[in-house]
Amino acid sequence: MAGLLCDDPRMDLVPTIDISQPATTELEAVDAACRDHGFFLLEGHGLEELIGRTFLEARRFFSAPARVKEEIRRTESQPLGWYDRELTKRHRDCKEVFDYIEPTGALGQGMNRWPAGLPGFRETQEEFFRAFSKLAKETVRILHAALRTPPEAAEARLGSALTSTVRLNCYPVKDPVPAEERADLPRLGETALGYHTDPGILTLLLQDETGGLQALSREKKWIDVPPRRGRVVVNIGDMLQVWSNDRYRAGVHRVEPMTRQDRYSIPLFYNPPFEEVIQPIAELGDEAPRYRSFTWSEFIQARVEDNFADLGVEDTQTSHYRIV
Repeated sequence: MAGLLCDDPRMDLVPTIDISQPATTELEAVDAACRDHGFFLLEGHGLEELIGRTFLEARRFFSAPARVKEEIRRTESQPLGWYDRELTKRHRDCKEVFDYIEPTGALGQGMNRWPAGLPGFRETQEEFFRAFSKLAKETVRILHAALRTPPEAAEARLGSALTSTVRLNCYPVKDPVPAEERADLPRLGETALGYHTDPGILTLLLQDETGGLQALSREKKWIDVPPRRGRVVVNIGDMLQVWSNDRYRAGVHRVEPMTRQDRYSIPLFYNPPFEEVIQPIAELGDEAPRYRSFTWSEFIQARVEDNFADLGVEDTQTSHYRIV
């Protein structure tokens, strides 16, 4: 059952860090959380007003007439835009999404697809992308500090806005796909979003006050990550798990089904440069790497292909690159 905005003692498992002036004790708490479940919260970012406007635009988009969304339906050849039948772990998610990439560069200008008839929507998303890409890079620095990555090695692994993606999510109470279009689709999963890890370095997530996000803790199993007004959820991704040589755990998470009202969330998936070679950070001093090297482009291409069709196997995981 989806949680509500509240003071929940389980939130002690999901620590908060003040991004404007992180303290040593906060870094220690982040380190412990990343070893257990991979989630923590940010405050002190100063982006509350922008967050409010971005949520308003997300709600406006998902409540727009069907024709507005259908004009920018996502396909395998056009991977950005609106979609309502994404798969996780071979089951269909109960959600609608809208995806876009860095808006001002040549790649984004050529690939992004914006809805017609929603003045101000694109401008707000562009502002959001700039601000949250900057916040993501500062958060990566915080994680390197918690991991105690030597400075030179840390600065070489800060990610890139050019390869990152923003997604607007709407989790409706009912199946978003019309009944007459479901016959040839995989069935809905037991959860609104099936359990998974995010593929990149980290995700910055905004969630509304509906609740429903859960993280898998080694110690406590599934724990709620209930909304806290003004705070940004951070979960670490597969690439940071590889960098840390399994010291840190990519956050396994899911979203429970909505029963009373739609849920909205907005993640920025922050990623490495396309051709960056991903491997454990040698400067951390581990005796042996647990993963063979691979490129980010190789990994993400395999993961994206799994979103569109049931390929008959589990989607690509870091375990496919494990050597011990």
